[in-house]
Amino acid sequence: MDIKELLMIFTINFCYITLNTIRFMLTMKGYRIIAPLVSMVEITIYIVGLSLVLNRMDNPLNIFVYALGYAVGISVGIQIENYLALGYIMVTAIIPYDPLVNAGLANQIREEGYGVTQSIGEGRDGERLILEILSSRKRERTLYQLVKTFDERAFIISYEPKYISGGFWTKSIRKNHLHK
Repeated sequence: MDIKELLMIFTINFCYITLNTIRFMLTMKGYRIIAPLVSMVEITIYIVGLSLVLNRMDNPLNIFVYALGYAVGISVGIQIENYLALGYIMVTAIIPYDPLVNAGLANQIREEGYGVTQSIGEGRDGERLILEILSSRKRERTLYQLVKTFDERAFIISYEPKYISGGFWTKSIRKNHLHK
């Protein structure tokens, strides 16, 4: 058993899959320049790693270590993407409507730098304040905490918009997309 060879197989596949995961997420978020560049490096690493395993199929440990590198690479790739927090999220927060308590809520959230549209809706238990909030993903957790300070029981749903046009955030978003 050659520890150096096993470590090399693990490292190569770990790097390949980490890049693969990041490249996939970059592709999904529309990074049209960097995603293909990452894929060039990714496929080069893949070919080297796969050839190491295929040339030494007589050792089942090589295959296990290759698979282990794959699994760890996916996990680390996801963590890196979460750290980078690329893109934007749209958050819908629904709380009981009380004009005396939450009349200025949307403005308070705007003061924190978020884009907010508010409306009043009807829920099972009465009127609800519906806040549609646009945020960068980097500030996602902070936004959730902010909403929860207004109402701990707030119903919150978030999703990643594919297309954004109009509104006061458009200029800043357009600038960020030009750098992709």
